[in-house]
Amino acid sequence: MLRNRILMALLLFSTIAQSQERYQSEWFDEINKETYTYATKDGQNLDLDVYLPQADAELERATIIYMHGGGFGAGNRDEEGIQEFCTHLAKYGYVVASISYRLTRKGTPEGFGCDCPAVDKLNTFNAAVEDVQDATFFLIENREQFAINPQKIILAGSSAGAEGVLNTAYQPPYCYGLDSGPVSFAGVISMAGAIPDTTVIYDESAIPSLLFHGTNDNLVPYATAPHHYCAEGSAGYLILNGSHTIAKKLHQLHVPYWLHTTCGAGHEIAGLPMTGYFDEITAFCYTFVIKGEGDERETIIKGKQDAEKYSIYNFCEE
Repeated sequence: MLRNRILMALLLFSTIAQSQERYQSEWFDEINKETYTYATKDGQNLDLDVYLPQADAELERATIIYMHGGGFGAGNRDEEGIQEFCTHLAKYGYVVASISYRLTRKGTPEGFGCDCPAVDKLNTFNAAVEDVQDATFFLIENREQFAINPQKIILAGSSAGAEGVLNTAYQPPYCYGLDSGPVSFAGVISMAGAIPDTTVIYDESAIPSLLFHGTNDNLVPYATAPHHYCAEGSAGYLILNGSHTIAKKLHQLHVPYWLHTTCGAGHEIAGLPMTGYFDEITAFCYTFVIKGEGDERETIIKGKQDAEKYSIYNFCEE
């Protein structure tokens, strides 16, 4: 009798395991974090932490590169919340890399607000793109060591990091010296990010996108508005295109996207999805990237939008 029960239990466990695929749920208990220097610039080592599932026989794993926020002047790749987020993703079977990058606005009197000249903001974005590309090249160059699939690399970022990954993601296929040819990123996850120019999104550069944003974000606009809502004529006046505008462009190109709007929320959406909407993140990665079965989704979390202050748009009318 006991032997039969054990056999039935093993059969049930096997059935459950077979009903779920890798990347849908936690597959691994033990995750190892290793730190590497991927580039040296301006006398500074740029490091990344690689989170690796242990006892994993898979040789070509999907990879997520995460870029932290902090206004390009603060933040760290290994903050406690980031470590928890990356470890959680790695338990699903992903290789996850959290990167440091050049904080070009650190210690500057103008910061990254309305006193920072628009040209300096654009140069900051460009430096971030270079760093993400260099981190990607390092991972691809060491793809056998990390057992990653170069065709399944997803970018993710929060706030400044979201701006960094968005500006990187919507580039045409980039040559990393692979025999298989140029590589496009497989997807991008933006938490309160924006880009200066939507013309960079076209047939050859558009990729599946998960876009989290709050409609009352006073730093990075939800739709199209000045960065930090700086007054026209101020040094830092720069029009940015946020999640809503990006989604509209992807819709025109028939490229899958998931626009996740929180009505009335501010810039706190830059960090909230890593815990509050983790299931949405893994669902996007699995469905839109791993399976390639993405569609056009729009999720609206109800709340009260400040229609007077953000009268330029109102996407949360009840």
